[in-house]
Amino acid sequence: QVQLVESGGGLVQPGESLRLACTASGTAFTLNTMGWYRQAPGKQRELVATITSGSNTDYADSVKGRFTISRDNAKKTVYLRMNSLKPEDTAVYYCNAVVPPLQKSYWGQGTQVTVSS
Repeated sequence: QVQLVESGGGLVQPGESLRLACTASGTAFTLNTMGWYRQAPGKQRELVATITSGSNTDYADSVKGRFTISRDNAKKTVYLRMNSLKPEDTAVYYCNAVVPPLQKSYWGQGTQVTVSS
């Protein structure tokens, strides 16, 4: 059974940085496309960033140039480095894994990120 555990959320001021981590178990991590999504109160969950098994990345326009997704296959962990945080980045951030061959999607429990002065 695939399990994803996120960490690293918290309360920061505008302009500050955070790094989220998501560690996977129960899966051949290297084959997975991993991603970060977020959901703000009253809004739908949205894509933040993804990274493929070949380390190709994709970002939402709203975070390009500020956020960086990376992966450490040896640690079965995907990271999201968030710089120059804005109040509008406030949300619950969820880790996602898409596992071959059936491309089944799995989710972590989420970690809260709050950007406020």
